Amino acid sequence: MWKRAGKAYIRKRSKIPGVLITQYVVNIPDGQSTPDFQRAPNPITATEGKLAVFKAKVTGDPKPEVSWKRIKGSVSDEDKFQSKYNKSTGECILEIHNVSAAEMDMYKCCAVNEFGKAVCAAALTVTDGKNGPEHLLGLFNKVEDNQATQADRESEAFWEVMLNADSKDYERICSEFGVDKDLMLKKLEMKRRERAQNKSTDGGIQYERDAIKKQSHVSAARSLTQNDTGLIQIDGEDENLLPVQAEEREDALFECVLTHPVPRVTWKSKASVLEDGDKYSISISDHKLVHRLLIKDCMLEDKSIYSAVVGKASCSAWLVVEGKALQCIDSTIVRGKLNSICHVCHLRCILPAPISSLLCILDPGAQFICGLSDVSAVINETAELTCKLNSEDCEGVWYRDGKKVSKVIGVKTSSGAVHKLLIIGCKEEHAGKYRFEADGRKTVAMFTVKDPPRIHPEDLSAFTEPVTVKVGQNAIFKMQFVGHEPIKIQWYKEGDELQDDNNTKIEKSGSHSRLLLGRCQRKDTGEIKIKLKNEDGFKEAISQLIVLDKPTSPLGPAEVTESSAVCIEFKWRPPKDDGGSPVINYMIERQQVGRNTWRKLGEIPGAPIYRDTDVDHGRKYCYRIRAVTAEGTSEVMETGEMQAAFPGPPAPPKVVSTHDDRINVCWESPSNRGGSRILGYILEKRKKGSNLWIVVNAMDELIKEKKYTVSDVVAGMEYEFRVTAINFSGAGEFSSPSEFVFARDPKKPPGKVTGLKVTETSYIHLVLTWTKPEDKPGIQDEATGYFAEIRQAESLEWSRCSVTPIITTSFSVKSLKPMDMYWVRVIATNDGGEGPPEELPNYVLAMPSPVRPKFTNHKMKTFMVVRAGNTVRITVNFEASPLPNIMWIKDNVPVAKRATVSNSDGSSQLLIPSSERSDSGIYSVLVKNLAGQDTFSTEVRVTDDPKPPGPVELEENVPGTVTVMWEPSPDEKRDDRLHYTVSKLDSTKRTWTTVADRLFNNKFTVCNIMHGRQYNFRVYAKNDMGVSAPSDSPRSTYSCSISFPVEKFAVNAPTRKDCDLRCAPTFIVPLKLHTAPKGYECYMSCAVKGSPKPRVTWFRNHTSINTNANYYISNTCGVCSMLILHVGPRDMGEYTISAENALGRVEWSFVDPSQFT
Repeated sequence: MWKRAGKAYIRKRSKIPGVLITQYVVNIPDGQSTPDFQRAPNPITATEGKLAVFKAKVTGDPKPEVSWKRIKGSVSDEDKFQSKYNKSTGECILEIHNVSAAEMDMYKCCAVNEFGKAVCAAALTVTDGKNGPEHLLGLFNKVEDNQATQADRESEAFWEVMLNADSKDYERICSEFGVDKDLMLKKLEMKRRERAQNKSTDGGIQYERDAIKKQSHVSAARSLTQNDTGLIQIDGEDENLLPVQAEEREDALFECVLTHPVPRVTWKSKASVLEDGDKYSISISDHKLVHRLLIKDCMLEDKSIYSAVVGKASCSAWLVVEGKALQCIDSTIVRGKLNSICHVCHLRCILPAPISSLLCILDPGAQFICGLSDVSAVINETAELTCKLNSEDCEGVWYRDGKKVSKVIGVKTSSGAVHKLLIIGCKEEHAGKYRFEADGRKTVAMFTVKDPPRIHPEDLSAFTEPVTVKVGQNAIFKMQFVGHEPIKIQWYKEGDELQDDNNTKIEKSGSHSRLLLGRCQRKDTGEIKIKLKNEDGFKEAISQLIVLDKPTSPLGPAEVTESSAVCIEFKWRPPKDDGGSPVINYMIERQQVGRNTWRKLGEIPGAPIYRDTDVDHGRKYCYRIRAVTAEGTSEVMETGEMQAAFPGPPAPPKVVSTHDDRINVCWESPSNRGGSRILGYILEKRKKGSNLWIVVNAMDELIKEKKYTVSDVVAGMEYEFRVTAINFSGAGEFSSPSEFVFARDPKKPPGKVTGLKVTETSYIHLVLTWTKPEDKPGIQDEATGYFAEIRQAESLEWSRCSVTPIITTSFSVKSLKPMDMYWVRVIATNDGGEGPPEELPNYVLAMPSPVRPKFTNHKMKTFMVVRAGNTVRITVNFEASPLPNIMWIKDNVPVAKRATVSNSDGSSQLLIPSSERSDSGIYSVLVKNLAGQDTFSTEVRVTDDPKPPGPVELEENVPGTVTVMWEPSPDEKRDDRLHYTVSKLDSTKRTWTTVADRLFNNKFTVCNIMHGRQYNFRVYAKNDMGVSAPSDSPRSTYSCSISFPVEKFAVNAPTRKDCDLRCAPTFIVPLKLHTAPKGYECYMSCAVKGSPKPRVTWFRNHTSINTNANYYISNTCGVCSMLILHVGPRDMGEYTISAENALGRVEWSFVDPSQFT
């Protein structure tokens, strides 16, 4: 096995020598095989200008496809090469007409099917007609041609040198003689073949007493390609060299030419390695490219395949040894007569003298024209071994395994040269090696006896009879057989192999098998097959299992074939499965719609059609149908409602033409004819503004055709029409009315519209306006409508923008492709037809008129403060055409990637989901298009509640004043807008008083300090977001330096306690229900208080939305708000707001699933 292109192939050996079989698959199904040759094509030697015919016979299942190829060219010329197939003989034939030296080649016959291919090659040798028997006789009296020209002698000298030269010297010799090398190589091969076939180099036969018979060298060359690893790559189809032909007692030469030097080539034949010796001479050229094998003194037994092996690659060729005429070359004169001794056959010929030369042609004796072939036969059958001799007078003897065959074994017959051995009633002991000998010649073949599974004809006939059982019963199949054991037994049902289970039991023995199928169902009906197989073959037998059951219900729907006032006829389809028995009858029941009882109408024969004549006009009926077979009654099939019906309404009438005194109308017949033939129609008319319909034709004068001319009309009046159909049941429903139409003569088409122009354009639409055409009586009438048509610049076809006429003198053309060019025209129309089109002189570009960018929302904020962690959202609205380029920058630098920019046709939004202090800055948006640009900037400050200042110190350097100093807040460096507020508490008061605000330094001098009082000071840090916690000072007492006699007195002041202002969160203003249209904004707000300041969180359906970019959430001084920019269905749900601090938590929510509409 080897692999090629990822596939594994298997190489097989054929019984026919020279045939190469390649198997594509590992396992081949039973009964099928790869291609093989029953008879391979033989090598042919043909005379130039004659017909050459190759014949081959192939086998294989499936039947192979046969093709012919050649090594050095192609066989595509049908005049030269004709491939045929003879159906009577099964031969594949290749005919080559008018052969020449150009067709001398190796021809391959390839047989291919899906399991493999077989290839066999044969050589075609073309001669010039001078080597035949006539030429051989002419060699006895050779005449010297004295008129040969000098050019002929030079040509002979050139070919003599080339035939004896090495291949490496070819180029040098060709240059010396002035010969083209490519043409020389083709002719050189022909010269070599001619030289191998000639018996003498000078055209005659020379006799020398002690001369040695001249050797005839026949060569074949094959190039082997060696890759970098030293292995030789050879295509599997071209592995054979050219066959070599040699006559008996002559030498044969094989020559192998390589593309890379190889020190040694292994030569093989008959699976043995050939060594250099007396029989074989192996030689190598100096450059180690040419390797030769010389087979000396060829005999018939040397006929075989010879191979040259290099590494894993090899090439092979056949050696064909042919018998030759024996030549007596030793002659002496005895008593005046020629005494000749043949050194080959050792016979003495006494002939009258003088004879200077003698050609002794000896009878070679009996020769086999067709030898024995291997034969296989089935036990107890008759087999035949056949061979054919070239003589009809020769008797022969048959042997089996070396022993002469007696008549007990077989019958020997002969008819002239054909000898046969008939073996009647083959037994296993008859197998062996058979040999036929005649006149010292013999032919051998192997005879094998096979014992495949066999079934007695009576048993096979009984098995093939169908087995019929009823549902629920068991089915049994039995089979007796004989054959060489072991025999593999397989049972199949509908192609699927059966195995033992609850309902299937299989019994097997050496000569018997039994299949039991239990509790059979209707679905088990089908083919039952048994397959018997052993090493000698296989046998199959097929039976049928039929399981009987009641039928399935009839198939609907029922089709009404006739319905009239007196009968209803309908049909249906038979049951899909009749249960194995034909339908005998159908049982029919009927029910009148509106009643609960069913009435039996009886049974009808097996035809699925019924005609009910006992019906009342206008009533509806339903029918139930059951199928009846020998096995039972099916389930019911119920029809729909049926009625002895009136016809349905026709289509609305259409007005064909109008005149002052008549109107022509037509209509279509109704789709529902009411189950019977339409007898005619009744047509009615009605004036516009009236409720009275007037019959146009009388009841006894039905309109037979589907058109009518209404003549009873008044000129200038508008009319509409309707029609009804009449069948055997009566008149059906009226159709819908037709369109209103004036009774007047046909109008003239209108003229061209005027003033066509484009008033508005955008990327997807444009607006047209025009003026209606003039009314010129007798030339052009008034237009009643218009059609607008457009076509793209690269298209030639106009497309109409509306199906119905446009009533107004303006129209908006929609669904345009942005930036595409369109041609536009408008056509006026009326009842008289369409007028000429009016087209714009230039194309229209699908884009808006240029508009310089301009911001449209004047309430946009130029400064905003955002608490750190909250969302920063800046939205700008603008108008511009064409669509502008939008760029956001922060402090003259493009915004960071964490900021999300969303652009639409008229707005742009910058979103930072979770802001940081570093996001503070001036944000600018630049909107620019070809018409100009505009810029908008806003300052965003991201901050948080400031941290309190550091420790507070007091200094009293000046009487009546106190200097308050404090350490800066940690946020002072990060917030340039942070400032301080100073408050004081006098011991005589209980409230804090602000003494200084918006201080941007860290000290302040407080004046008006009273002597003898105690003061406390507090410092707060403030920014845009809020106020920090206070930093308190130590207590300070300011005393007067002047002494006064003061009496001592004591003041019992109550102990002061600081007021605790902390409280849990509470809602001051609750959250309210909101309703907002889809696509609009929705604003929610509430108020909450608490100390410390509570943390506020928004929820939707119990999920936090504080960081959701779709919601803008803020909390300013306890007012909590949330803005939904574009309300949609996804925003519906339960909204909850929670406030939480260290003292507690509070929530407020509302639920309304229909809030947003």
